[in-house]
Amino acid sequence: MTVKIGIGFARPQIVAQVVPFIIVALAGMAVRTPLASAHPFLALILFLWIVADTLMLALVVRSSGKPEWRAVLGVLAGASFTVWLGSPSVIRGVLLDTPILALTMTAVVLGHVAWATARASRVASSENIDRKERWASVASEFFPPALVRLVVAELTVIHMALFRWGGPADVPEDARAFAYHEHLTPMCATLLILSAIEIAVYHLLVGHWSRAAAVVMFILSDVGFVYLLGLIKSFRFRPVLLTPEGVRVRAGFLIDQFVPLDAIVAIEGGFTGEEVRDPATLNAALLAWPNIMLQLNRPLHPRSLLKKRGAVVRIAFRLDDPEPFMRLLIWRLGQRSSEAVSSI
Repeated sequence: MTVKIGIGFARPQIVAQVVPFIIVALAGMAVRTPLASAHPFLALILFLWIVADTLMLALVVRSSGKPEWRAVLGVLAGASFTVWLGSPSVIRGVLLDTPILALTMTAVVLGHVAWATARASRVASSENIDRKERWASVASEFFPPALVRLVVAELTVIHMALFRWGGPADVPEDARAFAYHEHLTPMCATLLILSAIEIAVYHLLVGHWSRAAAVVMFILSDVGFVYLLGLIKSFRFRPVLLTPEGVRVRAGFLIDQFVPLDAIVAIEGGFTGEEVRDPATLNAALLAWPNIMLQLNRPLHPRSLLKKRGAVVRIAFRLDDPEPFMRLLIWRLGQRSSEAVSSI
């Protein structure tokens, strides 16, 4: 079975994530113009309408079907809060002088907070998820889930880069870990050296032309260096896992895809470039050529922070020592087949 997925599938999702920020930012700039100051009430109404309409259209695009009522209420609350926070003092004064509009916006925000609090209390009391996922789920009831995922990813990268310098990898008790970071070490070391040279160049050379530009570029380079360091360290701390339920294919922070055992129909050590480059293949080998490919009997939908990509029917990745992994996976698949036959 081969599924051909084009990049056009992901474009609406990317548009729904990026374009609303641009439109809201432009509207925030527009209400600060002299024309808006001359007609503050009209500017307020237009600002509120543009923000609410933009966020609602983005919600409709992101939703596979009809949006839930709690999502609609959250969008209206977000629009109300954005208008209040993004309005200049003149526009905000007009809002306070319009009690009906101000009370309506306040009621929407309080309604969203009350509804989110009720749902968050149920999520917080759940024991089926770990602590990190629980708090992320609680925050997602109050704030946009994409924003929560972004913040969690940022904090995870920073913690990995600055505070984790040793210790074992992240491996559950019932899982077997398989490393893939050793073949990436030379390339990662080269990237770190080039990044350090770049920082030095910005600090020494650009400073002779503009001290302000040198400071800005130096800060950006430092942030990039921290992110690169966190990503490189995550390769060792997040190995590929083989669990009793399936294979967890990981590539640092970039990829974390679980493949159930009952979805695997074949394990291949040799394959063609067309199969690796096929849009229906998730290539988790990053900077190297994969040496293992899992053929699936049903499509899986990889998770992604920035976009929703198409379904995949093959998972390709590279391990430093693939033979033990293949032997153990074949043994577990054989055991599962035997159990299925004996239960008939």
